[in-house]
Amino acid sequence: MAAPGGVLNCEDFSMFQEVLKVMRTIDDRIVHALNTTVPTASFSGKVDATQTCKELYESLMEAHLSRDKAIKSCITETSAVVGQLREERAKDGDNLSVIKQLRKEQTKLKLMQSELNVEEVVNDRSPNNAF
Repeated sequence: MAAPGGVLNCEDFSMFQEVLKVMRTIDDRIVHALNTTVPTASFSGKVDATQTCKELYESLMEAHLSRDKAIKSCITETSAVVGQLREERAKDGDNLSVIKQLRKEQTKLKLMQSELNVEEVVNDRSPNNAF
């Protein structure tokens, strides 16, 4: 899945987090974006504040949807890997490499699911402060 700043890699959790961090830049800089978008009294006649504010809001909502879709896509992908590994473990319960890989993938899945909670906090914080 493509993302600004790179490709969202569901296999490597640290890379997954790094791309999400880049994707969350708009939320991190919302106050600055508002300060530069909404004109001061001396510039109010030169800039359409309503339109620029609307465009900022739309780009913010687009970023939220994009991140949500990316996270859920990786959760789906990792869940499928966990399911596959569970089947392998059921067939060969003594295979330590399968058991180890299953634990690793389960941990990664839990971390990705926790990113949905982080995303909810980021989303709640951004629009309420901005609009």
